[in-house]
Amino acid sequence: MSATKHPAFQTELEFELPKGYLDPKTGELHRQGVMRLATAADEILPLRDPRVQQNEAYLAVIVLSRVVVRLGSLTEVHPGVIEGLYASDLAYLERLYEAFNAGEEEAGAPARTPARGASLRRMTPLGEA
Repeated sequence: MSATKHPAFQTELEFELPKGYLDPKTGELHRQGVMRLATAADEILPLRDPRVQQNEAYLAVIVLSRVVVRLGSLTEVHPGVIEGLYASDLAYLERLYEAFNAGEEEAGAPARTPARGASLRRMTPLGEA
């Protein structure tokens, strides 16, 4: 794995999926990708999505589709692409997301916020405890 660095911190991370996304249209296998650091909006806005409100497990699909900026030759990684991943690749990306976004802050600020400390599958919509 390689990373893009900002002078202050890492903003992108290259990865390789264990199995890869098999494009149903072209038959091409996509394994190399890039994930960017998540913003607050990446974790908050998906909570409003009706698919997440109906099925909490869908949160991981929406969040990952926002932060995976490239997968193989695909430059648009939408929820349908994440849905098409093999379960082991989805689990890999969830672990990578959590590790990359937890980060260790040098400035002494807490490394985890409540949303980041929770698993993508266990994040609860705001107002629900």
